[in-house]
Amino acid sequence: MSTYSVEAPVGEKLPQIVEWKDGKKWAWPLALLIPSAAFVVWAAVKLWGPLMWVVVAPVLIYVVLPVIDAVIGTDRNNPPEALVPNLERDRYYRYVTYAWLPLQYGVLIWACWILTTHHLSHWIIAGAGLSFGIISGISINTAHELGHKSDSLERWLSKIALAETFYGHFYVEHNRGHHVRVATPEDPASARLGESLWSFIPRSVVGSFRSAWELEKKRMNRKGHRTFSIYNDFVNSWAISVVLFGSLIAIFGPKILFFLVPEAIFGFCLLETVNYIEHYGLLRQKRPDGRYEPVTPRESWNSNNVATNVVLFQLQRHSDHHANPTRRYQSLRHFDESPQLPSGYATMILLAYFTPLWRKIMDPKVLAHYDGDVTLANIHGPKREKILAKYGAVESSKGRG
Repeated sequence: MSTYSVEAPVGEKLPQIVEWKDGKKWAWPLALLIPSAAFVVWAAVKLWGPLMWVVVAPVLIYVVLPVIDAVIGTDRNNPPEALVPNLERDRYYRYVTYAWLPLQYGVLIWACWILTTHHLSHWIIAGAGLSFGIISGISINTAHELGHKSDSLERWLSKIALAETFYGHFYVEHNRGHHVRVATPEDPASARLGESLWSFIPRSVVGSFRSAWELEKKRMNRKGHRTFSIYNDFVNSWAISVVLFGSLIAIFGPKILFFLVPEAIFGFCLLETVNYIEHYGLLRQKRPDGRYEPVTPRESWNSNNVATNVVLFQLQRHSDHHANPTRRYQSLRHFDESPQLPSGYATMILLAYFTPLWRKIMDPKVLAHYDGDVTLANIHGPKREKILAKYGAVESSKGRG
């Protein structure tokens, strides 16, 4: 553990030394085991055959990680605010995120080489694409961490991390769309009470794509640039993907598309599944002037499960992230008023795939969060009347977003 200290005034008393140990400091590089898991897959393939391309990665994420989450448990420890500037100046933490990218692309190129130089069926290659989509999907989380920072290097690294999934517009939409409209019906990336994951994903994918394009179109107009310009972050981020995919096809042949396409699709769908979890049913209320109230810790589902927080750079402390988007992952805080998920994201992602089970667990939690007043929730439009009737609720003008 590393100790951070600073002199901090306490009332009228003399300055006191505030000390705090980051118990997870040397655990953060464990996140790099996610892309490195590709070599575990390869070892399993050598031992048990090609089917392991399809099986091992999902088992690691959907079985092994939730078990580790359950065994290790949770941690609500927060760094003292007086120490946050010191903590954020420690470049060790950002170097851990930087290290993700060479691993991400090293594994990608290695997988392309292995899959095209061995005699594998197209369906095994496609199955490998789905498995490796877990890695590229989690890479979007690294892009998310980097993309919120003011440093231009980190912003470009964010776009590079997104290129593998052809989801570069996330850089635009998440920062300037989702963070503005979060927990409102106008936000495509905020899931509504009663909405299944399977209806949410296409709505969020299409809505986020359109929103990102409109946001950049307006920004280009304000700056006097043409819409189709290299300065357009939508255009230049997608251009990186085009160059990446074109290069891989040129090197490994068209057959590699059986790997790249499923990998990209599953990768961004994994991101959207996390989006689904993060704000399900939560709604910012409107003020008397018709504008939404500011974002508070109550509009994001949180989890303090240690294992998934380490591999996801504390994405699960999501309410503090929305309150302070530029705050680095090592400084994010737990808030008692934030609604808490029953487990970490690895478990919740699996639950989200099964709509009846998800709703049985999460709908009552949404209701409890609003003290039984379901009209205060963000309710799925087509099911609104049915949900209101289920809970014997009367429409509330305050609760409507």
